[in-house]
Amino acid sequence: VQLVESGGGLVQAGGSLRLSCAASRSTFSFNRMGWYRQAPGKQRELVATVTNGGGSPNYADSVKGRFTISRDNAGNTMYLQMNSLKPEDTAVYYCNGRILAPSVMDYWGKGTLVTVSS
Repeated sequence: VQLVESGGGLVQAGGSLRLSCAASRSTFSFNRMGWYRQAPGKQRELVATVTNGGGSPNYADSVKGRFTISRDNAGNTMYLQMNSLKPEDTAVYYCNGRILAPSVMDYWGKGTLVTVSS
């Protein structure tokens, strides 16, 4: 399984970026897909997740109302639309795919750097 992120870069505060995660198989084959981020000197944190079954996406409080997670209809790409970016959003963003059975398995991409300047 391969997950490859793209779309990171340098943007001014208030700007927007859209991250993509290309999967080597359908994103719907994972029980859950999500985005995480890790800022310098900090632990990796959850940004947003989407779960099979039709439930609403889950967002970290810090990004609610600004970020939107989605998947394309073909099923092999996941996106993170990031609006109203803040300097504190600066981090490496990672794509995650989780499978729950027969045991919990997490798959990760290598990350894409997002830098928000003030």
